[in-house]
Amino acid sequence: MSVFTPVSESQLAAWLKNYSVGAPARLEPIAAGIENTNYFVTTSDGSYVLTLFEKLTPQELPFYLNLMAHLARAGVEAPAPIPDRTGALFSVLNGKPAGLVIRVDGTQIDAPDVPHCAAVGAALGRLHVAGATYRPRLSNRRGPGWWRQAARAVRPFLDQERNELLAAELKFQAGFGKGKLPRGAIHADLFCDNVLFVGDRVSGIIDFGFAATDFLAYDLAITVNDWCIADGGDTSGELVPELVAALIDGYQGVRALNADERAQWGALLRAAALRFWLSRLYDLNLPRPGELIHAHDPAHFERILRDRIAHPARLPESPAGALSTGAAS
Repeated sequence: MSVFTPVSESQLAAWLKNYSVGAPARLEPIAAGIENTNYFVTTSDGSYVLTLFEKLTPQELPFYLNLMAHLARAGVEAPAPIPDRTGALFSVLNGKPAGLVIRVDGTQIDAPDVPHCAAVGAALGRLHVAGATYRPRLSNRRGPGWWRQAARAVRPFLDQERNELLAAELKFQAGFGKGKLPRGAIHADLFCDNVLFVGDRVSGIIDFGFAATDFLAYDLAITVNDWCIADGGDTSGELVPELVAALIDGYQGVRALNADERAQWGALLRAAALRFWLSRLYDLNLPRPGELIHAHDPAHFERILRDRIAHPARLPESPAGALSTGAAS
C-alpha cells in the first residue's frame, strides 16, 4: 500500500527484537492501495507482512486482529497475526500501531474465471459462518454515516450530473430498509487484490483493514461487484452472469441467503458501488501525503453504480444442500 510512514532497516531491526521471528534480512515497501503502510519483511526464519495502521486506533485494532486470529483457527484462509514476546498482537512502530503476519503463498488473479469466482464465493461463505461465533462488534467506519460525510466533502469536485447522481443514490439508500438482514463480521473489501490463489484454490484472504460488523449480504455484494464484472470496452463494469452464478453458488454451498437478503440484492449491489465510488472520489480529490500514492479511478465505480441502477439484478436460486446457518441477527 502507499507508504505514509517510512520505516528504515534499523528501525525495523529494533522493533523485531520483540518478536521470535529471526534476524531481519530484507525490507520492501508494498506500493498498492491507499489505506495503510505495508512492507514485505524477510527474516532468517521466514517471510512476513508488516502493517502500520494509519487510521485505526489502538482501541479499534483488537477487533481486526482478533478476528483474523479467530478466522484462522476456524480454518478460514486468513493469516493469523503473530504475537510478540509478551503475547500482544500489535505494538507501536514510528508512532503508529503495527502488526506482523506470515506472508501467504499465492498470487492475485487479475481476470477471474468461473473456478476462481466459485472458490472466492465459498471462501467468503466460510468467513461468514466462522464469523458468526466472533462476539466483538464494531460499526462499519465506511457505512452510511461516512457516505454522507464523504459526499459533502467531494461535492465541490463534481459536475452537476454527478452531484445529482450522488444525491439521488444517497436518498435511495436512506429510504431502503435493511434492518432485518443477517449481520456479523464482514471483510468489507474482498476485491481481487485481497485474495491469493494457488491454482484454483484460495490460499489467502488478506487486508482486513475495513472489516466490521455489518450485513453479510452487503459483503457478498461488494465481492460480486469486483469479481463478476466485464473488463474493458463499453461493457466495463457490467455483471457477467456466469461469474455471478459461480460466486453465488459457491457462497450458498456454505451459507444460504434468506428471503430478505434475496429481495434486497439489487439495492445491496448499489450500496456497495456507492461506497467505493465515494471512497475513490475522496482519495483522489482529498489525498493524504505519502511516499507512494496509488489512487484508484472513481469513474470505474461510477459506471458500476449507473449499471446497477439501470439494470436491477436478481440472485440465482439457492442450490440444493446449501446451509442456512452462519448468520448473526
